[in-house]
Amino acid sequence: MGKTHHDAAILADADAWRSRDLAVLWHPCTQMREHPGTLPLLPVSRGEGAWLVGPDGRRTLDAVSSWWVNLFGHGEPRIAEAIGRQARTLEHVILAGCSHLPAVELAERLLALAPRQSGRDPLAKVFYADNGSAGVEVALKMAFQWFANRGDEPRRTKFVALENGYHGETIGALSVGDIPLYRRVYAPLLMEALFAPSPDAYLAREGQSAAGHAEDAADALARLLDEHAGEICALVLEPLVQCAGGMRMHDPVYLKRVRELCDVHGVFLIADEIAVGFGRTGTLFACEQAGIQPDLLCLSKGLTGGFLPLSAVLATQVIYEGFLDDSRERAFLHSHSYTGNPIACAAALATLDIFERDDVVARNRRTAARMAELAAPLRTHRHVADVRQTGMILAIELAQDGRRDTPFEATRRIGLHAYRHAVDRGVLLRPLGDVLYWMPPYCIDDAELELIADVTRTAIEAATA
Repeated sequence: MGKTHHDAAILADADAWRSRDLAVLWHPCTQMREHPGTLPLLPVSRGEGAWLVGPDGRRTLDAVSSWWVNLFGHGEPRIAEAIGRQARTLEHVILAGCSHLPAVELAERLLALAPRQSGRDPLAKVFYADNGSAGVEVALKMAFQWFANRGDEPRRTKFVALENGYHGETIGALSVGDIPLYRRVYAPLLMEALFAPSPDAYLAREGQSAAGHAEDAADALARLLDEHAGEICALVLEPLVQCAGGMRMHDPVYLKRVRELCDVHGVFLIADEIAVGFGRTGTLFACEQAGIQPDLLCLSKGLTGGFLPLSAVLATQVIYEGFLDDSRERAFLHSHSYTGNPIACAAALATLDIFERDDVVARNRRTAARMAELAAPLRTHRHVADVRQTGMILAIELAQDGRRDTPFEATRRIGLHAYRHAVDRGVLLRPLGDVLYWMPPYCIDDAELELIADVTRTAIEAATA
């Protein structure tokens, strides 16, 4: 049987692949003018565990879990098999007015696993969307419309978010994000949110603990909520780690205070666990480390083990009941064509099965401990200002002479140089500015971790020389 056109492309050399790509594709989060000279383009034809394999057989270790989605390694057979079984049974059906078992079973299992807080009504309903940004949009709209439906507090139209936070790149999600690179050009299109100081431990005063800085940030939030009493419908945050903001981390005490303040002010708490959920921080969900439960919980990325797009928003019964009415206008009229796709739900169910059978979280804690050991020598590097870690998220912040008040000049592009060095040596790091980070698949072994650590060390040397 002859080879197809696609087969021929797979067998072509990497340079030919790059040429074909750049002739037709517009890549995300990329200044395309930098390809192919300044920014290397890495062709990938297949994945094997923690590795990406190119058409020329070149192997690259995926140290960032392919934008934080891949949990158990590329090509995990149990998820692949679940997808195949479901595809042969039911590939898709409209979820408005129809139902199917994978969507129902996944909702049941997510609700059973969701964070619970003593004395609080549990999360009780699941709404599906297609990706993380869409999930955040759903949560924001639910919080706003709940108050609009009730009608007795018409001033509750504002959202509070955190400085340096990130929640996606759709218009609503951008509105509650605070990273200028993403939102500056779209500012005229965005709704006006209120931004509270970040509890980011990196910003702590000299001699101040992470918990102490978190308490100060919570006090500032309390003042903001007092100043805008009766105007706020919801507060949205990333529990424990502000990921796209540079993997900045905070003490769980902040989350406890936020939960208390939201209750005092009648404000819904939206926890964006899109990047930090599903075992990444050392517990299944990051909120568990503070013993709190949000009113709306956004999940995506690792939900399907990195195989298919899917997000889920978990809501309390109180929020759900705020949309029940004889009027269709009071319903939550938000939809996606592929909402609750059966194949994606089947992948998510297989992901949850792996968590249940393999004791994933316990293994992750052991891996995190090994990551800490390997990163420890980097703390003494001249240009390392901070090495921080929450579970299987580890970040190395670079600054001139290791001083937090003297970052490298942007024109030096330290992160880009580190990225290129690492790719040349077979490791995919994707720095956030001058922050290098490790966020590998959970299947990674000691030898692979040692490779990441070694390449990171030499990348720092090369980039800061």
